[in-house]
Amino acid sequence: MSETATEIPAVGERIAKRIARAGVCSRRDAEKLILAGKVAVDGAVLKTPAFLVTEASRITIDGKPLAEPEHTRLWRYHKPRGVVTTNRDPEGRQTVFDVLPPDLPRVVTVGRLDMNSEGLLLLTNDGGLARTLELPARGWIRRYRVRVHGQVDPARLAKLANGVTVGDQKYGPITAVLDQQKGDNAWLTVSLQEGRNREIRVVMEHLGYEVSRLIRVAYGPFQLNQLERGMVEEVRGRVLRDQLGLTKASIPAPPRGRQAGTAKTAADRR
Repeated sequence: MSETATEIPAVGERIAKRIARAGVCSRRDAEKLILAGKVAVDGAVLKTPAFLVTEASRITIDGKPLAEPEHTRLWRYHKPRGVVTTNRDPEGRQTVFDVLPPDLPRVVTVGRLDMNSEGLLLLTNDGGLARTLELPARGWIRRYRVRVHGQVDPARLAKLANGVTVGDQKYGPITAVLDQQKGDNAWLTVSLQEGRNREIRVVMEHLGYEVSRLIRVAYGPFQLNQLERGMVEEVRGRVLRDQLGLTKASIPAPPRGRQAGTAKTAADRR
């Protein structure tokens, strides 16, 4: 019978994070595996996810050795309208993960875009990196192109720079600029840092402008540029290291002969 491990070693990283970095599952699902008694470290079955491991730790899941952690990778994805940003949708709607290229490793999204929004969505194989990039403290600007219905008053948009309260929800500063008014429709450029759920739609409706299209064109230093709808492109290791201040050891260059290039989603291949 296997002995049980319950104590937390002095140094290292949490076991659930290590499992997630190895590409087995999400950190949350890794914690479920641990609580189910399926994970062992150095032959001892874990009872709690509150356990730290080192590079020397021998980790098994259902008796099988855990693979080496994957190097951190990041992709730009042009999310189309009509898919939801979730792993599983209780309503049975098509998700982002249903239409991603089948040759991608297990990835998580950096933040979300709602079903009717489109544009730049970052994907990574590192859940810890995803959470770090989502933090408002990083100060990264999310920029959007927004089409609204209504006659837009630039002065009202300018006041959003001071923040706005809608109902009992207070939103931080938003930079909104009128780019073009054509008849009853207008295009705006909207920039913000936090990006709460449906924030732009809620704020614009509060001003009396109905959003008919919302496209994210930038997330911090990463741009949508000319990436076509439904396409995925890996961010090169050197760019990722420069933008995130990571080491070359954690993000190596792609092997020779393999492009970090693009791949069409299943939806585009049909």
